[in-house]
Amino acid sequence: MTTRTRRETIVFAHPFRLRGIDRELPAGAYDVITDEELIEGLSFPVFRRVATMITVPCAPPRQSAVEMLTIEPDALRDARQADSSTSRA
Repeated sequence: MTTRTRRETIVFAHPFRLRGIDRELPAGAYDVITDEELIEGLSFPVFRRVATMITVPCAPPRQSAVEMLTIEPDALRDARQADSSTSRA
């Protein structure tokens, strides 16, 4: 199976929470990695998302390290919307 990985950096202007992560994350830039696999047998290439992950600072006392956590894309979308609406207030 053919897979591809997309990486994007997302910036949060304010501290935020993501469903599935039990702590508040600080404002800043975060790498989001999405793995997709090719759906075979079609006459044109189509990819299906199989995993979305975000790199975050570890919880205290290991804040200098980072960890990669699997997240739901909808949770990320909701957090970004909340951050942008807070910026307008």
